[in-house]
Amino acid sequence: MADLRSYQGVEPQLGERVYIDRSAVLVGNIEVGDESSVWPQVAARGDVNFIRIGKRSNIQDGSILHVTRRSAQNPHGHPLIIGDEVTVGHNVMLHGCTLGNRILVGMSATIMDDVVVEDDVIIGAGSVVPPGKVLESGYLYVGSPVSQKRKLNSAEQAFLTQSAQNYVDLKEDYLLDVSSI
Repeated sequence: MADLRSYQGVEPQLGERVYIDRSAVLVGNIEVGDESSVWPQVAARGDVNFIRIGKRSNIQDGSILHVTRRSAQNPHGHPLIIGDEVTVGHNVMLHGCTLGNRILVGMSATIMDDVVVEDDVIIGAGSVVPPGKVLESGYLYVGSPVSQKRKLNSAEQAFLTQSAQNYVDLKEDYLLDVSSI
């Protein structure tokens, strides 16, 4: 069983056909959409704000998901919102940001508070997206701090959906293995 923990009486909510690895930890106000997956050693804390993960998205090994609390200076804080068909690579840090649909976040990237990543974007491995930045739809972004590199070509755009589908298929294998125990 996955480690799903309540925080102040609020428990993580899972959609249909979701896979959560038993070594992942999800705490508090988190919703995971249908057919999504959360892989080994992911830590997600929806304690001082909420986390929403869309449909057919995957959060890969060792990633950390967190939020920013509400305050007098920031009455809404910064929740973490992840759209549909998003691939979050290994060891990624997502903190109080908003990711649209069909996004690939490369391994060990960091995306900070109040960032908005529009639909159909690739963020290169190791990139750092500083607070408040908006990443425009249809581009590759790389670097630390991140900068717009070039428009995505048609093969890269198609890969965004294919990457999500690869993890939908993989989590189905894992769900079969879990159900046979």
